[in-house]
Formats: sequence, C-alpha cells, structure tokens
Amino acid sequence: MSLPFPASPYLSGNFAPILMECDAHDLPVTGVLPRALHGTLYRNGPNPQFAPRDPYYHWFIGDGMVHAFHIEDGRVRYRNRWVRTNKFKRERAAGRALFGSWGNPATTDASVAGEENGVANTNIVWHAGRLLALEEADLPVELDAGNLSTRGDCTFGGKLSGAMTAHPKTDPVTGEMVFFAYAADGRFTPGIRYGVVNGEGRLTRLEHFEAPFSSMIHDFMVTSRHVLFPVLPLTGSMARATRGEPAYSWEPQLGAHIGIMPHHGDAAQIRWFRGEACYVFHVMNAWEDGSRILADVMQYDAPPLFNPNASGPGSRARLCRWTFDLDAGTDTFQRTWLDDMPGEFPRIDDRFATLPYRHGYFASRQQEEALPGSYDTLVHLDLGTGRRSVHALPQGDAISEPVFVPRTPDGPEGDGWLLATVFRGNEQRSDLVVYEAGDISRGPIAAAHLSHRVPFGFHGNWRPAQ
Repeated sequence: MSLPFPASPYLSGNFAPILMECDAHDLPVTGVLPRALHGTLYRNGPNPQFAPRDPYYHWFIGDGMVHAFHIEDGRVRYRNRWVRTNKFKRERAAGRALFGSWGNPATTDASVAGEENGVANTNIVWHAGRLLALEEADLPVELDAGNLSTRGDCTFGGKLSGAMTAHPKTDPVTGEMVFFAYAADGRFTPGIRYGVVNGEGRLTRLEHFEAPFSSMIHDFMVTSRHVLFPVLPLTGSMARATRGEPAYSWEPQLGAHIGIMPHHGDAAQIRWFRGEACYVFHVMNAWEDGSRILADVMQYDAPPLFNPNASGPGSRARLCRWTFDLDAGTDTFQRTWLDDMPGEFPRIDDRFATLPYRHGYFASRQQEEALPGSYDTLVHLDLGTGRRSVHALPQGDAISEPVFVPRTPDGPEGDGWLLATVFRGNEQRSDLVVYEAGDISRGPIAAAHLSHRVPFGFHGNWRPAQ
C-alpha cells in the first residue's frame, strides 16, 4: 500500500506531485493561437510516485514526468507520462519507494543496492531524431516523441556508458550537441567527462579530466571555439549523505574555478581561471569577441536550495556577464552585473546559441516569501538597448521557464513567441500560455486551459512539426 506524502515545502502546493497520467485531445483555448505555431512543447520535472524514504527530501530527486502540448491549426492536444526508468519500474512493482536520495546507500532498500537509480527529471531535448529525457547523474532516456512511451537508455550505439548533463548545447551552425558530466567516476567524485554528438546523432568525442574538487556543475558554457566548465563550491560528499546530512553543501572557502578548453582540443589544453565564490545553476549564452570569451549567467552569491544560511539579495540570482581575456596573461576574470532584477531559467532564441545575441528571457520572483522554484513574473531584456519589459502575473499565479519559438526558421532574432506553463493558484490548475516575444508586457495572446496542475518543474523545449 502506498504511503501518504510527508509534510514538506517541496511536496506541498504546486510542488506536490500529481498521481495520474492522462490525455486531453482538445484543450479549451482563449485568445487566438497563431496558425504558424505548429509543433510540440515538451516540459520535464520531478513528480515522485511514492513518498520518499529519506527524512531529507529535495525537490531535485523526484521521478521525471514529461508534459507534452501539441499545437496545430489553433488547437492544443495534451499528454503526460512518467519516464519509465529502472527506479520507476522497480518501485512501481514494489508499491513503495526503494531508493534513497542521491543514491544514498544508508537509505536504499537492500533489494536494489547498486542498481541504476536515475530519475530523468530535469530537461527534455530533441536532437537528430531522438527525444531525450535528461538529468545530470545518469544516461539519457529516449522517449517516443508522439506517445511519450519510454524506449530505454540512450547510449549512442554503446559508446556512452555513463552520465550526461541535463544541459547539452546544440551548435546552430554545425548541429553538434555538446555535453558534459560531473562526478564522472562515481557519485561525488571530481572527474568530468566531455562529449560531442554530431548532427546525425553519432557520438564522435569523449574526453575526461579532473576538477579541483567534487562540485555540482548543473550547467556549462559553449562558444563557437571553446567550452567552459564552472567548478563552484557547492560540493558533494557521500560521507555527509551516509551520516544523514545533506549530500551537497556550500563551502565558499574553495572559491570559483572556471576551466576553459578549446572546443576541438583536449583535456591537456584546459586553462583554469579563478575568482571569488559564487554559484550558477543556469547560463543564458556564451560567445567569442576576438581573444575574449563572454558568458552571461544567472549568478548567486550563495545557492539558496543547498545553503540554509543563504538569505538576502545574494541568495537570488541576477544576470551577470563573465569576461575572460585569453591573451591577458592572467587567471582572473571580470564580472559585470547586467540587470538587478532577480530571476532564473534564462532562455534565448536558440538559433543564436554560442553566438553574439541581443534578446534574453527569464522568470522572476517578486514575492519574497515564495520558495525558490516558484516565479510570478516574466522578463524580457533587450541587451542592445538595455530595455527591460515585464509581465507580472495575478496574485497566486506562477510561471515556468519561458521557451522561445521562432516565427520562421530564418527570421530575425527575437521574432517569435514565448511559451510557458502557468499555475493558476486560485483555481489549482495550469494553463499553457503564449506571448509575443517582442511585446510580453501586454500579457499572453492565447492560453490553453488544463483541468489539473502541471507541478513546478525545470526545463522544456520546442520540437517543430516535421
């Protein structure tokens, strides 16, 4: 018999899981959906099917559930499915949780000791004809793009045997998907793996190197010629986990270390740059300007989700530009704040990933009392003019990461729409909303209405109609 979920901030409200899979063939729509908007928005996030075994539950460890909104001819079709990982199938058969948080052996049932415990709950990407559900500690899981059934782990023809990041970058010029993995030699180890999958879906490169220490490296930066690995002092420790303490802890005395490797070089060519402690979950974009590399990131002074002492402005991310001059003869880098509005989940027009860009979008939180992961404002920054546009949601509502969809494949940067899910707090359900990307302050131009909630999740992406 399944047990009730315990009282926990990240198991309550719209963080609480929904316990069903369903299909809706024609959602009610208000406003007018553009006829040119034809494809599917996929979103992924944690949705535990059973109450956790550990007293310390973290939002990042719930079973992955994918939500798909297919848009065609002004109509919207919806489907949601859990990703059938090994963990999900073993626990579904047992009728209860079996695996401990972060693979903690002290709280894992002996019947599944040493088994794969990935949750595939963080991102979902479309590349070279594959739909991949991702999280950063395990293999990608391939799904059927239509019915969301799980096809199984993706090893790229047996060439990948370990984890792959939840934040691969696709080069818009070459079509290559560039990825990395931290803790590449086992949980909480300092090893890092770097890889490239070409535009046809073949794994063509794998590199391995050691970071200065074991760090949670959620995202990284890719330009047309370089790859940047931010090793920041949010450290992992199996010893802490087995003592019943949080596996990840903030150790600012270790400082920030940024490894820069030529895109087509090897680990022996990595240069390490150093700076004061900070943390970054997500990168907006990175590009080259002569000998300089510029990277726009959402920077925290200290990470709120893993640091109980984090409070005040420094515990909320703001957009910051990191500048590295490869010819300056120094191992330091410059930081410049670009905007003072707090936010997370930065996105761009992905046709300009790795290249100079102008338009950026992110979710912001104006309510101080809201938990990290809950956002009530959509923000557009025009970095060419410095102009900021916002759309604040009604009290009690919350918006997801915005996803940009171009109006035409070869249109100018920023000409298109932003798609997001919005939790309607007063109605306890969710909508899919569509904004004109260049005019978000007017609010959504259309909304498709669900009769249930889409729990707060992480990332999504658009797959245009084939």
